Amino acid sequence: MSMLNALPTFPAAKDCDPVQLGWMQGSPPPADKIIRFQDGSGYRFPQLRWSFAHYRQLVPTVTVSKGLTPSTPLPLAQRALPSVSYTPMGGTGLCNWADMMEATYTDALVVMHQGQVIFEHFGGVMNPGREHIAMSVSKSFMGLLAACLVADGRLDDAQRVDHYIPELAGSGFGDATVRQVMDMTTGIDYTENYADPQAEIWNHMRAGGVMPSPPGYSGPGSFYDYLKTVRKLGEHGDSFTYRTANTDVLGWIVRRVSGQNTEQMLSERIWQPMGAELDAYYTVDPIGTAFAGGGLNTGLRDLARFGELVRNHGCVGHQQVLPAAAVADTFAGADPARFAANGPPTLAGWSYRNMWWVSHNAHGAIMARGVHGQNIYIDPQAEMVIARYASHPVAANIANDPHTLPAYHALALALLAER
Repeated sequence: MSMLNALPTFPAAKDCDPVQLGWMQGSPPPADKIIRFQDGSGYRFPQLRWSFAHYRQLVPTVTVSKGLTPSTPLPLAQRALPSVSYTPMGGTGLCNWADMMEATYTDALVVMHQGQVIFEHFGGVMNPGREHIAMSVSKSFMGLLAACLVADGRLDDAQRVDHYIPELAGSGFGDATVRQVMDMTTGIDYTENYADPQAEIWNHMRAGGVMPSPPGYSGPGSFYDYLKTVRKLGEHGDSFTYRTANTDVLGWIVRRVSGQNTEQMLSERIWQPMGAELDAYYTVDPIGTAFAGGGLNTGLRDLARFGELVRNHGCVGHQQVLPAAAVADTFAGADPARFAANGPPTLAGWSYRNMWWVSHNAHGAIMARGVHGQNIYIDPQAEMVIARYASHPVAANIANDPHTLPAYHALALALLAER
């Protein structure tokens, strides 16, 4: 059975457009069109097609300021997107770009080539002035911020976690190195199977207020409290296993070392220098801590600006915004052998470095990836950046990859052929 055929069947994207379904429209909206956080409807399909672009109306948040300076323009190229066709992973027939967008419940997408926007799409409730949740694309921001501190000599990635965070000495993270956290090779008792209601990811989310707590909940009441409860399982450094808890530990380390909150550091280190168009925001836990592992919300164009910043080795124009060494270390990737056992089946031969997914393909492409189809795809050889927001009904990206990965690479080849 192919990866595509193994997935459950859902309404087509065009048949569950949030505007057409009337979610949260009216003063007040009809009772059957109201979406709330506490009853779980904000994370239920098809309501999530609205809530992913309206998180600030549902949960507490904190602003990542773009500052008072004008945004850096994104030049628009006066030419059409090259026509591309591809065969989905596990499929036989040819698909085109429009097929990919429909099959993956794309909310908004921009393609940049050689620093110019050559394609831009906003659908459903999305528009250029609206933020959308980035989910685990947030991890790549935190990973790069940590890599910058390493490049600056302020953070030693060979040092143990409990050197920087003594509060975690008794947890499963205490004797892991910062590098093992950054590359998700820690050995901890934590599962991230979104289809399993008993998976540790849900305890993590409830503690951080990312998901509603059940009646009578008496567990940890913040990210800090939850991370102290995570136990060790196996040996650190043996292999990659994707676990969101690593990113929140890294966020704690970065906050402790930098002396700044996550939102302050992102604003000062990236958002303002790159010339963001909109403020971004993070969802926060009950004590106001930004959700480093998945709570960042941005405008689509600013997601593309960030991708372009990385593609250009940390430069905006002639200004070196990020240490080139931090970006180069990310593109170099890690050991694919350590990734192979637990990496997604759609990413054979890849690795994970600084919380980025590294393809090791002939083009040197890397990705930032989030559940339900959020991603940044950077192809340095094709000089291409793709930023995409989506609301796929399936959380795991095995539902998106069979279309997005071959479609992105086909477009990169088409752009290279135009030279």
